[in-house]
Amino acid sequence: MEAKRDKSLNQLIEGQRNGLIKVVTGIRRCGKSYLLFKLFAEHLLSAGMPEDHIVRIDLENYRHRALRQPETLLEYIDSRITEEGQYVVLLDEVQTVPHFEEVLNSYLKMPNVDVYVTGSNSRFLSTDIITEFRGRGDEIHLSPLTFSEYYSAVGGDKSDAWRDYFTFGGLPHVLSLSSDEKKSQYLQSLYATVYKRDLIERNAIAKADEFEELLRVVASSIGSPVNPLRLENTFKSVAHSDLSSVTISRYLGFMEEAFLIEKAQRYDVKGRKYIGSLSKYYFSDLGLRNALIGFRQQEETHIMENIIYNELRARGFRVDVGSVEVRGQCDKNEADRTRLEVDFVVNSGFKRYYIQSALSIPDAEKMRQETRSLRAINDSFRKIVIVKDNIKPWHTEEGILVLGLFDFLLQPGSIDL
Repeated sequence: MEAKRDKSLNQLIEGQRNGLIKVVTGIRRCGKSYLLFKLFAEHLLSAGMPEDHIVRIDLENYRHRALRQPETLLEYIDSRITEEGQYVVLLDEVQTVPHFEEVLNSYLKMPNVDVYVTGSNSRFLSTDIITEFRGRGDEIHLSPLTFSEYYSAVGGDKSDAWRDYFTFGGLPHVLSLSSDEKKSQYLQSLYATVYKRDLIERNAIAKADEFEELLRVVASSIGSPVNPLRLENTFKSVAHSDLSSVTISRYLGFMEEAFLIEKAQRYDVKGRKYIGSLSKYYFSDLGLRNALIGFRQQEETHIMENIIYNELRARGFRVDVGSVEVRGQCDKNEADRTRLEVDFVVNSGFKRYYIQSALSIPDAEKMRQETRSLRAINDSFRKIVIVKDNIKPWHTEEGILVLGLFDFLLQPGSIDL
């Protein structure tokens, strides 16, 4: 089964001949090599580029070990550029080459050479990789499969696809595995042999057991506000650990740098400022998150919230967690000052959306509860509740759009209805 990666492929196509090194980043095993060597190379050939004008080198392949020396790699690429016309250089796992930045920068002033690279070790997964090229890199960030990409490959009943997706996530290799047991084993092995080892070795983490326990705590807390100090107290009371909030903050930073998790900051909607206290952490891939905790804690409410977050990020939105203060105007029995949560404050340019995630809204009372924070926001930006229920989109009397989950995930324009 092959999933469509049209958005990322189009980013590569649009970046052609822009004078920059195109750098494909993303969590390990999310499909970077396949995107570059298969999908993008096929596009180039279909657009008429001669096969010998595409220089493809998999540097992780042992047969190409000699090319891991920078001088040898430079000489080899030069030897392939023998004619006039445009050339494209595709390098996979370029971090295996010492001083690879200098090799790549050697081609920046050659207008007939376009360079695309991927990498997946801990150094290359760093979020500041583009600085290696001193402002001359163009980052294409590849996420695990979105639900629409996943569904494009599996088809069939949407509810069945959803159940598998929120359990086993969107790493492309999962699509090729035939049973739940094989999928579980793959994800647990991948975490143990790749992600955990990579993070611990790269960052020289001495307290590996506590680092892994922290990762499990974060995995168990998706959808819940946390901060390093609160996590420190948890470790002291439950694990009797002296892991400090400073160390916890560093560890969380390592996880973010590896694209394993993302932090959504808390934003005061009315005060129009960030609140530097509690934040939420979401996993880039739910399959890895579930493997971390042994496929327990399958709370669909929180998992759905995580998937909505990932979908919004994959569409290029900036996403925060909202907080809005009310003074009793929404409900008569509220205290004078109450802070209500808006699941997501979503921004792109001059557009903004306020989005709530709700597994089900069976009656008017539940609707009133789920829309309390949205009704407390007095600006004119679009307000949306996304529900798991299989419904047609509709608007409440207050103008709030109520949207079914599958419409949201499979129809990107549905949030503008």
